[in-house]
Amino acid sequence: MKFLTASWSHLFLATFAVPEELLKPRLVSSLDLDRREGQCFVSLVAFDFLDTRVFGIPWPGYRRFPELNLRFYVRYGEQRGVMFLRELVPKRWVAWLARRLYHEPYLATPMSSEVRETDRTLEVEHRIEMNGRIHRLRAVGQKPPFVPSPDSLEHFFKEHEWGFGVAKGRLLRYRVRHPVWAIYPVQSYEIDLNWAEVYGPQWNVMQGQQPISTILAVGSPVEVFWREKLG
Repeated sequence: MKFLTASWSHLFLATFAVPEELLKPRLVSSLDLDRREGQCFVSLVAFDFLDTRVFGIPWPGYRRFPELNLRFYVRYGEQRGVMFLRELVPKRWVAWLARRLYHEPYLATPMSSEVRETDRTLEVEHRIEMNGRIHRLRAVGQKPPFVPSPDSLEHFFKEHEWGFGVAKGRLLRYRVRHPVWAIYPVQSYEIDLNWAEVYGPQWNVMQGQQPISTILAVGSPVEVFWREKLG
């Protein structure tokens, strides 16, 4: 059953290698961290929701909004997927619904996004207001976009069919479907974010770290299916 349909537009992914002790407390016994070359990762993912519908209903005032999430990468057997550490949106009702029905770690906070486009480039900028300051992510990509190979680093981080969560100690799984995303080669980026203020004091270790990968994906329509309990 489809829970949500939308278009996810102009996704900026900035991926960082992280100490595994930041992530292991979030796992349940049936999940493993999805590693590449022995490392585990988190990604900041900033994008816009467009034409959003919940159970097929287009709620006025809630169809278009930005999101910034912090996710990490897991395996359930042979299935590669993601789990979310925090998902920020500007709409309180969206955050409440996602927490209540989907058990996802959403939080509402003032946010804005902007897309600027020329014949040769596409620029996205996201601003998040938390704890009395503005946090900012910006990326400039070069046109035209292209589809990276399935064995590329870009494909590893941007293409995941499965999402996982935990509710009352039980593992939840849901499916996300979309076509393979093309990407714009990133010409430049800026990440002005205080990790401890946004994600908690344990994340201060990430302050000043540089991403190992930056991706600016075109995006597409998506379908998110209703969760199921595992185990």
